[in-house]
Amino acid sequence: MTALDLARLQFATTTAIHWLFVMVTLGLVVAVVILQTRAFFTRDAAKRELLYRMTRYWGLLYVINYAVGIASGIVMEFQFGTNWSGLSHLVGDVFGAPLAVETLVAFVAESTFLALWIFGWERLNRGVHLALIWLVAFTAYASAFWVLVANGFMQDPRGYELADGRANLTDVGALIANPNALMAFLHVIGAGLAAGGVIIVVVSSAHLFRRTAERDFYVRSFRLGFLLGLFGMTWAFGTGWAQYGVVTENQPAKTMDALSNSTKAAEVNALLTERFGEGDWVGGPGLFALFLVMMMIAELGQPFMFLMSPLVFGKLSARLWWVMPLFWLALPLPFVAALSGWLFRELGRQPWIVYGVQRTADAVSDHSVSTMWTSFVVFTAIGLTLLVTNWWLIARNAVAGPNRPIFTYGGALLGPDAAVSPSTLVKDGPS
Repeated sequence: MTALDLARLQFATTTAIHWLFVMVTLGLVVAVVILQTRAFFTRDAAKRELLYRMTRYWGLLYVINYAVGIASGIVMEFQFGTNWSGLSHLVGDVFGAPLAVETLVAFVAESTFLALWIFGWERLNRGVHLALIWLVAFTAYASAFWVLVANGFMQDPRGYELADGRANLTDVGALIANPNALMAFLHVIGAGLAAGGVIIVVVSSAHLFRRTAERDFYVRSFRLGFLLGLFGMTWAFGTGWAQYGVVTENQPAKTMDALSNSTKAAEVNALLTERFGEGDWVGGPGLFALFLVMMMIAELGQPFMFLMSPLVFGKLSARLWWVMPLFWLALPLPFVAALSGWLFRELGRQPWIVYGVQRTADAVSDHSVSTMWTSFVVFTAIGLTLLVTNWWLIARNAVAGPNRPIFTYGGALLGPDAAVSPSTLVKDGPS
């Protein structure tokens, strides 16, 4: 393998790992917002206490994923400075602008709001505390938006001009309103909700299968996760097809006709040869396979979920514990579909790193093969360690159940044996 091959493989691996964290973050934060909002407006004391317990339980899993995910994002960002100096030199003034905004949103605003939410359970007015989790959710999705603005520029560069061997930003509006970025962002919303929903469904179904004493807690959680997953999958399916037309308008090699029909592939290749020069511009069967994987999961998953809806929302849902293992099979599906879609999006524009502006081969740093092998092994090992650690922590705390006190009380971190009533953890007014 060449240094270019290894640089691409390293970027794909570390970005894919980070993307798994992002999906869970975007999905779980919506669940936490829904639960705490319902608790805030619920007058029934018993139901309010249950909803706050659900908020804290799923909120802990969200916080774990967010914290470890930040570390995976830092690992990923190191690559821009080490492996892609050509990209930074040519388009850094344009490409770096949305990433700089994303850093401020993700690492400053979102982290600040989340810290206040975590440590504000007994200190803040309930309305202020609720507003904080809404701000966390808003900044989480804003972070994803700015990343996709940067990626949208790479897919369909707009709002710039080349001068003296560098790209200069000339139209901020065109950069932000890039249809490629906007449609991708809408599509990612669905992917995140589907991922968060399946986590909640799998954890809840596992507890129901064990015939837990907290049946009402997990039946409610199961239904919430199911709704999130169903809405997310349907939304992703619809926006995926809507996005398809926008993407293939400027990248005709991504059309299904070009990938599955040899005659059409030759026509598209001739068109792109006229535009860019001699080359093999149409992807092979691997690209088509990625698209099929993504589509098959969506097309088979939706009917299954609709068919299961009467069971999930019927009166017998809590009693039919023996069917719960069926839902465990769904755990990898949204992640496999999302990774397939991401690979299709990125590989489909090759050999361009910025479509029509800079080739990937011209963007890579001048590293030896041995250096790249070392970098690839180290970065991949770190990313996989973070991923395994994250899933282990999530699984451990999910199994512990909702009666394990979390976050803070009296200014000190609660241990697993602390006995505090959940209803005392959010006050009506400031301390």
